[in-house]
Amino acid sequence: MTQHADQPGIVRFDAPVGGGTIDHPRPDRLEQGNPRRETWTLYEPAAGGLSAGIWACEVGRWRIVFPPGKHEYFFVLEGHVRLHDAAGGWTDVRAGEGAVIPGGFTGAFEVIEPVRKHFVLVGG
Repeated sequence: MTQHADQPGIVRFDAPVGGGTIDHPRPDRLEQGNPRRETWTLYEPAAGGLSAGIWACEVGRWRIVFPPGKHEYFFVLEGHVRLHDAAGGWTDVRAGEGAVIPGGFTGAFEVIEPVRKHFVLVGG
């Protein structure tokens, strides 16, 4: 690959070599379990408003609240997640499938089978 000094480099989403940032859902949002989550942020420009990387999580469920200007596109590489909306409906997303969590979404994020996904967060 040839890259010119005045051009930004392409960021690949290869499998991470080292450990990522580890956290757990906030205790006040937990609904089931206390899953370990690991995040590898691979792209986050200085201008802000965008973040992309790889995320992995154990089985569990917690409430999520997206601010109106924050959106997430994700693609499940392994596992199965279920997004529950505030009206009682849900959407399953499995390995090989992608989805968008729109700004203003309120509900719950449930990991049915341990998951690894690519993510792109925009705004908020």
